[in-house]
Amino acid sequence: MKPLSKRIAEIHPSMTVEIDTLAKRLSTEGRSIWSLAVGEPNFDTPLHIKEAAINSVNKGLTRYTAPSGMQSFKDTVCEKFLKENKLTYSSEQIVATSGAKHAVFNAISAIVDEGDEVLIPTPCWGTYTELVRYCGGAPVFMECSIDDNFRLKAEQISKAITPKTKAIILNSPCNPTGVTYSKTELEAMAKVIAKNNLYCIADEIYEHLVYTKEPQVSIAALPDMQERTVVVNGFSKTYCMTGWRIGYLAAPLAIAKEIAKMQGQTTHHPSNISQYGAIAALNGPFDSVLEMKQEFAERMHRMSETLESIENIRFPKPEGAFYLFVDVSAYYGKKTANGTQISNSIDFCKALLDEHGVVIVPGIAFCLDSCVRFSFTASLPTISVAMPKFKEFVEGMA
Repeated sequence: MKPLSKRIAEIHPSMTVEIDTLAKRLSTEGRSIWSLAVGEPNFDTPLHIKEAAINSVNKGLTRYTAPSGMQSFKDTVCEKFLKENKLTYSSEQIVATSGAKHAVFNAISAIVDEGDEVLIPTPCWGTYTELVRYCGGAPVFMECSIDDNFRLKAEQISKAITPKTKAIILNSPCNPTGVTYSKTELEAMAKVIAKNNLYCIADEIYEHLVYTKEPQVSIAALPDMQERTVVVNGFSKTYCMTGWRIGYLAAPLAIAKEIAKMQGQTTHHPSNISQYGAIAALNGPFDSVLEMKQEFAERMHRMSETLESIENIRFPKPEGAFYLFVDVSAYYGKKTANGTQISNSIDFCKALLDEHGVVIVPGIAFCLDSCVRFSFTASLPTISVAMPKFKEFVEGMA
């Protein structure tokens, strides 16, 4: 047989998905597993959203619509941007996608040509780097230090720009670090981005999961930014709709048209059923989101207490999203109580799973091998068992 596509062969699988799949398999085999790995809220989709989707099926609203999404969906998203982000879009600038990950792929596909450089702050969600490479681009990493709480500075963007730089990807609040950029920080970045005529892909999927009092700002709302920014968002995290696979992007009209054209030849539109549910999410009550955020804050507090009691563990307090990104490199070079040598984040996480049944994600999946990622989307009962086991695992090393 002739070889398969090099483009596909060079994509690395999602380590987070692989670990979650392994944990689920071990659980079905009878192992006791406590997973703190996946960024998936453990709450049910709110009832009014489910009812809207069910009603759409019962009414027979299940036929093809435009590749960019239903008009009512796009109009609702425009209203959301105006109300929440002070951004004015026409419905032609909105594209409904099969999740926010699909929106990121569409944005990169529309912007990046072979050899173009794309700036990515690290640590980062690993999907960004894989999709940039898939589209022929070259990821350029801007390393953020734990000493600065993993915050990107505008000066780093300036230093990383070359004649080949085409775009930058910004994620605020950030997976995996929980960093949330203030308006002042974003303004400084925006000036550099606009001055150098770069595109910006702004992943704002966690915008409503913020634990500080400072208002969340979209970089697209800053001067000279809307005409060069693709805003990515979705419903998985805020509305507990991970399996619904529904997201959206807002873009300059020329970009939105190109994405809609491509989507017409690939996935077409996302599920109408999911779009009706998403409309209900945006138009419905927000109480469930606020309650979930309060619960996440409590879970973060519980996990942080345990981590702070362990010697040589470092991590910044998350300002948003639902992750703790923890530096465990002080324990590299040691052996576990069972005699397993720990040399990197993969060794660390594998040994923790093998010896204690606790699942977390190696930091190498986010371009920083010194760390591991915890998700506080797990229930408090799970956290109350898993965190003492983590502490026992680390303190048993020698």
